[in-house]
This record gives sequence, structure tokens and C-alpha cells, in this order.
Amino acid sequence: MILLCSILLGSLALSQSTTSLCDDLIMPLEQMPTDHLEGRWAMVAGSLSHQASLESLKQRDGITVFFRNSNQTTNTSYTQINRFGADCQRRSYQLSRDGSAFTFLADSDRFNLTGFFLRTSCPDCLVMRWDVESTRRTSLDVYLLSSGRREVEPSEMDEYRAQLKCLGLPLPFVMHPAPELCPEETGDSLPPAGAAAVSP
Repeated sequence: MILLCSILLGSLALSQSTTSLCDDLIMPLEQMPTDHLEGRWAMVAGSLSHQASLESLKQRDGITVFFRNSNQTTNTSYTQINRFGADCQRRSYQLSRDGSAFTFLADSDRFNLTGFFLRTSCPDCLVMRWDVESTRRTSLDVYLLSSGRREVEPSEMDEYRAQLKCLGLPLPFVMHPAPELCPEETGDSLPPAGAAAVSP
């Protein structure tokens, strides 16, 4: 009986410790520093609960994200450029920000996308959580981006993987660092057949 009680108490303590760790890992930032957000970001890795969209992500040779005018108003310009071989596909949206929370301003009949920035110990990284509701998918997406690197340190990737585990998401797809990223100003081009954008 004493041994059983010890095992139960140990399991309870471990469960509480894991819960506390997850609470810290997936806690949203209270406020996103706007000067930190502004500029170019390379997507390092991503994980999505919607399997078809995760497979679509794997077709990309690189993803670049640009945030503009983030230090002037609560609205921020968000541009995502996907590289498919030699082609660059550009999509732009407006984000409405409130602290670290954001909402994509778009046709509400087509999709509803909200999210927030998660805490990260990586100094030049963003971790973005997207909650997507659209005619095409319902998904929880979590992306790791860096402003200065295409690859992060193993400890930084381990932290990101731990965040995904806490959210019940699959292991991330890690982007290959070699292909050149698309420039911000580029003509729109269509992706290969069947390759939907990561964005809704």
C-alpha cells in the first residue's frame, strides 16, 4: 500500500510538473515589441494539425515573411512569399494586432484566422500560433521564424518541439536552409498544381 501511494504521488507530481512546463512554453507574449517584429523573417519550421496542409508545406523550397508598418499602428502589413523551385508566390494581408494577439483582416466568408505570438528563448525568433477556420480547413498551425538565420541551435529547436508536443501537434517540418529566399518585391506567380498556400 505504501509503495502504491508513493507511485501515485510521484505520478501526480510529474503530471503537475509537466503541466506547469507546458503552461510556460505555450504562454502568449503579453506584448510584441514592434521594432522586433518589423522586417524580413525566414520560416525555419512549421507544424500543422491539418495533414493535407502539412503535406502542402513540405512542397515549398522556402518561405519568407515580411512585416511592415508594425511600429506605427495596430494594423500591420503581412506578406508571405513561397518559393516553388524558380517561382515565387506572393500573398499579402493586413493584421490587426492587440498585444501579441493578431487577426487576419480578410473576407470573413472565406476564412477566419486568429492567433498570437508564443514565448521563445531564441533571441532572433518568432513563434506564431495560428487558429484557422476556413472552407478548406480547420487547423492549428505553429510556425518558427528567424530574422537572421535559416537554421537555429539544437536547444532552440528542442524548445520549439516541446511547444508542439504540449499543443498535441506532430513533429515539425524543417525547411531546407540552402535555397535562396524570394525577395520582397516580386511578381505574383501561381504555385504548382495542388500546392495550396500555407496561409488560408
